[in-house]
Amino acid sequence: MKFRLPLTALMLGAALAAMPAVGKDKDKEPAATPAPAALPTAVDMNISHEPENVLLLDLSNGGRVAIRLMPEWAPRHVERIKSLTQQGFYNGVIFHRVIDGFMAQTGDPTGTGQGGSELPDLTAEFNAMPHLRGTVSMARTNDPNSANSQFFIVFYPRFALDRKYTVFGRVISGMSYVDAIQRGEPPENPTRVVQASLASEGKAAPAVSPAPAGAQPVPSVSELNNSRSN
Repeated sequence: MKFRLPLTALMLGAALAAMPAVGKDKDKEPAATPAPAALPTAVDMNISHEPENVLLLDLSNGGRVAIRLMPEWAPRHVERIKSLTQQGFYNGVIFHRVIDGFMAQTGDPTGTGQGGSELPDLTAEFNAMPHLRGTVSMARTNDPNSANSQFFIVFYPRFALDRKYTVFGRVISGMSYVDAIQRGEPPENPTRVVQASLASEGKAAPAVSPAPAGAQPVPSVSELNNSRSN
């Protein structure tokens, strides 16, 4: 059997709850919830600054790509990329999914798009950073918390990806070599990451064949806008 309070008791309880607080804490206001700190949007383009947060990708097309890692945006994802890089995980890995006008994806040691590292998947760190040209973001499955080792570099802005994929860095040098990555899913002759390192390690770029003659870099967004305005 369920016991119910009489109506008068309920009314009395409501009245007491509505009365102002008394005593030493009567003048205290409830603590305000602090607003989340705004993420920095500026990216330092100088490779010599904080070299421990600059990822260098030496590609089989003969170029070196420098990526500014942004722990302020996605600390756990940056930590993962740095850890795998120092283990040599990315050395020899191909760009297995490269879509013209969209992005170039790498980070799978099997080259199939189905592989990853032996480390556990990461909890998503979606942020407000837009997917601009040169943005570096983590690949994942339909599960938001499935990013592991694969990442992609954006050729053109793709704002539909914002807040759905974890942005953790941006290309600060060598974007023309990203543009020259062979297209395909997978490409017939895929471009490889010959060596991945952090700038703080001071590793020299390995000797590789230069990029194929006639490879045309994709124009920058500003160049596109200027051409449209003329």
